[in-house]
Amino acid sequence: MLTLSDFDFDLPEALIALRPAVPRSSSRMLVSASDALHDSMVADLGSWLAEGDLLVFNNTKVIPSRLSGTRTRDTIHGSGVSQIEATMIERVSGDTWRALAKPLKRLAVGDEVVFGDIYAEVMAKEDGQVELKFSATGAALDESFRRLGQMPLPPYIASKRPADAQDMDDYQTVFAKETGAVAAPTASLHFDEALLAGLKAAGVKSTEVTLHVGAGTFLPVKTDVIAEHKMHSEWGAVSEQAAADIAETLANGGRVIPVGTTALRIIETAATGQGDIGAWSGDTDIFITPGYEFKVTSALMTNFHLPKSTLLMLVAALIGMDRARKVYGYAITEKYRFFSYGDSSLLIP
Repeated sequence: MLTLSDFDFDLPEALIALRPAVPRSSSRMLVSASDALHDSMVADLGSWLAEGDLLVFNNTKVIPSRLSGTRTRDTIHGSGVSQIEATMIERVSGDTWRALAKPLKRLAVGDEVVFGDIYAEVMAKEDGQVELKFSATGAALDESFRRLGQMPLPPYIASKRPADAQDMDDYQTVFAKETGAVAAPTASLHFDEALLAGLKAAGVKSTEVTLHVGAGTFLPVKTDVIAEHKMHSEWGAVSEQAAADIAETLANGGRVIPVGTTALRIIETAATGQGDIGAWSGDTDIFITPGYEFKVTSALMTNFHLPKSTLLMLVAALIGMDRARKVYGYAITEKYRFFSYGDSSLLIP
């Protein structure tokens, strides 16, 4: 029985990347293939792939969903104005979001928070979150977020520096188009137009799926027995075209290589059997741990993940516990950069 301690390791704080490599494809890439480790670069990804292989990208677009505002109460009721920071984590409807707010204790149901030229009413407060109903809705609200918000950087970056204008580009993939994520599919941040063009010229194919990454990707596992952990659900979709691309690749003997754990999770959700996949959309809370039988995934390109995280558990499921420990031990020794803005790995079972 696997426990949380099986996925723990000591990571020197100096290896946590606070900015991405420039250009994007200049990141280092650790390749694990045929039970050997190879130091490479993302720019050289094509040399590890074959004509007919298929890269699967997550085309979700991150919303600049961290807003700074003021809580205003009628002075008759109390305390004037308080500064509030709210990070949207899940859209409930066109005008309503669940959010993490701080300081949470200063908010009560019925309070109004003003963010620039929009405002929100606190509709509910539970489980450390608030539900905010905004004065704008749909695309107009998304545009307000774009104007007023900051990128919701992961806690391990945000605790060391504030988000800035550079993050508006750095924390978005070059093919982002489907708005809805509150965290980036970070493995895809390594791709730029030059790398994509080179891969296409080499006969490496690509297709796009959508998984709107939620804040749940950063939530710690709190159960010692990992099988008892409940994943946060996220909305995703695999189109008819993407399903056909994946099925055709496998039928022709090519490899299906999701770029990032989010792309992997959505294609495995949509899989209907070994080597089979169909169009799918909805909420997924698939939790992939050692022992899982992969149906349509041949290999994985992914960044280096947090200790005790569900993402590290997925990696161990794909390449095995011993090999995962070997990969991470080597990455630390060789000073690979970790987490969202860090280096990459190509894991071939």
